[in-house]
Amino acid sequence: MSGHSKWSTIKRKKGKADAAKGAVFTKLAREIIVAAKAGGGNPEGNFRLRIAVANAKSANMPNDNIKRAIDKGAGGAEGTNYEELTYEGYGPGGTAVIVKTMTDNRNRTAGEIRHIFAKNGGNMGETGCVGWMFKERGLLTVDKDGCKHSADDLMLLALDLGADDIQEDEESFEIITAPDTFQAVKEGMEKEGVLFSVSEITMIAENSVMVTDLDQAKYVLRMMDALDEHDDVQNTYTNFDVADDIAEKLG
Repeated sequence: MSGHSKWSTIKRKKGKADAAKGAVFTKLAREIIVAAKAGGGNPEGNFRLRIAVANAKSANMPNDNIKRAIDKGAGGAEGTNYEELTYEGYGPGGTAVIVKTMTDNRNRTAGEIRHIFAKNGGNMGETGCVGWMFKERGLLTVDKDGCKHSADDLMLLALDLGADDIQEDEESFEIITAPDTFQAVKEGMEKEGVLFSVSEITMIAENSVMVTDLDQAKYVLRMMDALDEHDDVQNTYTNFDVADDIAEKLG
């Protein structure tokens, strides 16, 4: 598995800024609706919904909004039917990109995602063109600010519960699990009072592509920002990474 990526730090900071603006509420609600529709409206018996609700609460989404989204999905009321689609492609510098979407119009979404790739020096490819470079993993992020556990205690707890790895940067710990042990690790650590700022099944690159040119790194970030900000995009994943000096210049 690749080491801690600067991209994950950049994306986490951006995510916090977006959450503060309420910009993520629509995407969080959409995930809740789809999860409730697929597995029922009781989070206790629907793990995907439980994760979606936890993430919504972490972003300070109002409880009334969460309840409405659950009711809309579980009630089977007529309305927008979302289709989950994945797009793959390449960004500047040969970086690999996966884009997870929920859409009510696949033709519109495909055309707009393709346009974002092309406009920013990338190109959208066929299904599977970069997917083999990534592995589905569970990701649990613990912010150091407010964490009552030492780094050693956190690591031992996570590994004892079945986590595969734990990585650290200046602001947080990232706990990596296999998808089938994600729930056990998350719930076991929560029983010990550990709070997560991120808890999700994600795609992690097996190896990173180091972008050493500042301008090229800016192009990659511009493309990733454009994808993240698209209304139909739920998540983006990339193997993009940068050296410390480039990361500092990117802010």
